[in-house]
Amino acid sequence: MTVNKNTEFDFFITDLNGNLRGKRMPAGVLKKVLSEGIKLPRSVVGFDFWGADVLDNGLVFETGDSDGVCLPVSETPLPVPWSDIPRHQILAMMFNADGSAFEADPRQVLKRVVDRFKARGLRPVMATELEFYLMDGKSETTQRPIPPVLANGHGRRLSNTEGYAVEEMDGFDAFFADIRKACDAQGIEADTIIAEMGPGQFEINLNHVDDPLLAGDQAILFKRLVRGVSRRHGYGATFMAKPYADQSGNGFHVHFSLLDESGQNVFDNGTEEGSDLMKQAVAGMMETMPDTMLTLAPNQNSYRRFMPGAHAPTIACWGYENRTVALRIPESPCAARRIEHRVAGADANPYLVLASVLAGALYGIEHGLEPAAPIEGDAYAESDESLVLPNKWEDATNAFANSPILKEYLGEEFQRVYSAAKRQEQRLLNERITDVEYEAYLGLL
Repeated sequence: MTVNKNTEFDFFITDLNGNLRGKRMPAGVLKKVLSEGIKLPRSVVGFDFWGADVLDNGLVFETGDSDGVCLPVSETPLPVPWSDIPRHQILAMMFNADGSAFEADPRQVLKRVVDRFKARGLRPVMATELEFYLMDGKSETTQRPIPPVLANGHGRRLSNTEGYAVEEMDGFDAFFADIRKACDAQGIEADTIIAEMGPGQFEINLNHVDDPLLAGDQAILFKRLVRGVSRRHGYGATFMAKPYADQSGNGFHVHFSLLDESGQNVFDNGTEEGSDLMKQAVAGMMETMPDTMLTLAPNQNSYRRFMPGAHAPTIACWGYENRTVALRIPESPCAARRIEHRVAGADANPYLVLASVLAGALYGIEHGLEPAAPIEGDAYAESDESLVLPNKWEDATNAFANSPILKEYLGEEFQRVYSAAKRQEQRLLNERITDVEYEAYLGLL
């Protein structure tokens, strides 16, 4: 590409929390960086949410805080249309200094599972649906969500959003037009835009791609561009799982099917029921769901989504055309038979969500598992305690850290580094005294 000498480049990897870590550099170093990458300490991948070292992960003092090599995932830098100055961005993945995969890197975690599918002659097709809240621009200063004011609504501030209401989107025409333009500029195929149930809550669906790594890349870049375009328009945007206690949370739904080497969907057996292979994938995802809860719901706030009737699944279950279950088989033409995984929150790292979905499916296929009967009606009314998903952060961490299945499918190094980061975050937050505690107890005890 022709490079303007005034152009800057953001070169970054994604840490385990989905936060972008890297360097900003001038155009003059682009050729060298595209061929050689850059060096960063491997410990950067395992930072806690606030960017602090996690000393228990084995990557800091034990290794001399050694470097990894970050190599670009594409040779074509992508524009950053919302920037005030000419800027492009380069997404990268970390390797060890000897060129081997650094298996704590979240993109490498996903690649590990995808490679196992390839070895079986199978190619996953995946699409993501991400919900977010558009907020008043003051929200980032106050650190409290404030519903936005409609741009052409005569100063009316949203108090609620009517689900699927087209007129709500009319109030943000310019914002959504720039979202579309930014997606087009970055090669991200955005599909429908939907007004969801909360004040300023929207969902944008990305099209299916037959490369899960690309699906993860696009979800990472999409989250960045939503925040960037929002600021450009004077708004804020958040993918926080539950920004409003009394409103719906932000989900991250994943649609998933499998192609064989001839390009045929192996979930399709010519019936609405789907193939035995599809059911094996469902069974595997159900069995591994409690262990993967930490990657699907990675933060303290994540667990506020999981309440009966809140459109976030609370038990490991499946069903046909049923939005109360964790794994939904949508009504569709047989050739498009697929599974919708509905558990993750939008605050989760897309690479780790996709890796968790695929790991569960592959586990079920490789072990020939059979699922329990599909649920009809309200899954929230189910009383089988064995199906209940972990609803506390610490419980999810323990299940993840002790899972032999995830050790095999996602990797021992990733399991160790991610568990250590989450436990450090839990210790730090547990040390904080909340406003509620002061309000309740300070003057009365």
